Amino acid sequence: MKTMYDVRQLLKNYGAFIYTGDKVADIEMMEDEVRELYRSGMLDAALFQSAMMILRQELSKLT
Repeated sequence: MKTMYDVRQLLKNYGAFIYTGDKVADIEMMEDEVRELYRSGMLDAALFQSAMMILRQELSKLT
């Protein structure tokens, strides 16, 4: 996993489609979804860390 597109596709695989029109809000909602998937055991630690790192990098670009 290397890009935001990859994170979106990961969430799509679990039925989560996130688009509010606000990029910052989208990223925050995606972080919440990734955390919830990890807590429920759907994601392993490496995939969770990779997705969160990508989301935080994108968020830092916008703020």
